[in-house]
Amino acid sequence: MADVMSILSSAYKTAGASAAIPSNTKYVAVDPTLYQGTWSGTYANKKTFTISVSDVSGFRAQVRYQSAGTVKNQSVLIKDGSFRIGDTKFLLTKRGTATIKNVVTDPATGSTFLDTAVAKQG
Repeated sequence: MADVMSILSSAYKTAGASAAIPSNTKYVAVDPTLYQGTWSGTYANKKTFTISVSDVSGFRAQVRYQSAGTVKNQSVLIKDGSFRIGDTKFLLTKRGTATIKNVVTDPATGSTFLDTAVAKQG
């Protein structure tokens, strides 16, 4: 039994080491002009999306995500140039451009995949 536990423990530690490492940076105030406004783009499957960012104050903002009938409204915290709204991550890559990553679950099979797109500030 001890061998099984050591194998499980070893595998658990290895999996944890390869997982995303959380940022140790502190939340700091951001330039509101970098984020505020409407961002839009198209995923590879031709579905469009818009992300509206408003009320940026310090490192907090109000965000509305819309895509293919999905609407999410949420208060977010901006850290390291990014924030999450539901299953969607927004990462500012340069002024006026962001990378959007959205986890999509196939209702028929239950499998998930990552949809990635570029958003432009308009």
